[in-house]
Amino acid sequence: MRFSSASAISLVLAALTSCCSAFAQDSREQAWLILRANVSEKDTGKRAQAVRVLGLLRGESEALQMARKALGDEKPEVRAAAATALGQMRARQSIPRLRTLLSDKDPSVVLAAASALITFKDQSAYDVYYEVLTGERKTGKGLIAGEMQTMKDPKKLAEQGFNEGIGFVPFAGIGWAAFKTLRTDDVSPVRAAAAKMLAEDKDPESGEALVQAASNKSWIVRAAALESIAKRGDPSLLDGIVGALGDENTSVRCTAAAAVIRLSTIATTPAPKAK
Repeated sequence: MRFSSASAISLVLAALTSCCSAFAQDSREQAWLILRANVSEKDTGKRAQAVRVLGLLRGESEALQMARKALGDEKPEVRAAAATALGQMRARQSIPRLRTLLSDKDPSVVLAAASALITFKDQSAYDVYYEVLTGERKTGKGLIAGEMQTMKDPKKLAEQGFNEGIGFVPFAGIGWAAFKTLRTDDVSPVRAAAAKMLAEDKDPESGEALVQAASNKSWIVRAAALESIAKRGDPSLLDGIVGALGDENTSVRCTAAAAVIRLSTIATTPAPKAK
């Protein structure tokens, strides 16, 4: 049987498509294994980092279940990360549980829950920020005096934000190690901020720059670049970040896992038919 050139090309393309699809599926499963392992880690920091990146997986039911379960974690770092993730996921069904965290004994959890509820324009969240501003809660139970003192001290608030892994200060989700890095490294935080700002830039050159930054020597830059790649939603960048699933840094590895899951989902979702 003789094949035309067009038929031969079609067969090659079909084989390549099948191969790429299998590769993407393997990477996706590896990414889920990384997240599943880290959300159950005994180490609080690793657990909080894994929960935080779940916010990049809006629409993934398993990620939603993980985040909701983490709201009940014994450690405030994890509860705060879960609240932040649910806000990013626009998980409206979690509003009642987020409201209960407004009475949490840890102020970082209260602020994380309030930040998430602001997404839904929930009045209870505005009440919390009113208290931070004025020192008095409009209605209901207010924060205890010691907690309010922390809220009013910018330095303590910033340190706590980095330590607890919440999202109301720059690079907060990365953790306490990032705060210590800020004291000795003036370049990496600036580059990380630049990487985050490129998330919405559709220029392909920016996408390639982010892929390159995902291999930066600074883990803060790598994590920020991978987060932006996830938010860009460009499946063509998937192959360039799969290697980050083996990164030695937990925050980078978990962020890479979330990015791989998100991009592979987009890659396998059929495009809507034009009307």
